[in-house]
Amino acid sequence: MKTSPILLSLGLMSLMSAAAAQTYGPQDEGRRFSDGSKVECRNVEVQKNSRDPNRVAGTAIGAVVGGLLGNQVGSGNGKKVATVGGAVAGGAIGRKVQGNSQENKGDRIVERRCERVYR
Repeated sequence: MKTSPILLSLGLMSLMSAAAAQTYGPQDEGRRFSDGSKVECRNVEVQKNSRDPNRVAGTAIGAVVGGLLGNQVGSGNGKKVATVGGAVAGGAIGRKVQGNSQENKGDRIVERRCERVYR
């Protein structure tokens, strides 16, 4: 039976991704591995109630407002550049504003997260 190199590489990649996808819980804390690594756990504060964790709404609204304001400046190609620059700056500002708002309003919980640490 002849095995293709492509199938072998796909199999190896799937094994590697399965090993990398390993998750650890508090029950694994302190577990040591033969390569010298061990599982360490720590408490992490996590925000749970955000409806828009990627801040899409703030970015979009900021970009539109920034683009409209930028469009009021200059003429010709300068107007196009100002519109694009305003949209980019407005998007960044809108994302930041929404993030600050979510952070101030958010309910936070503490979770115990564990990961394998190589030293």
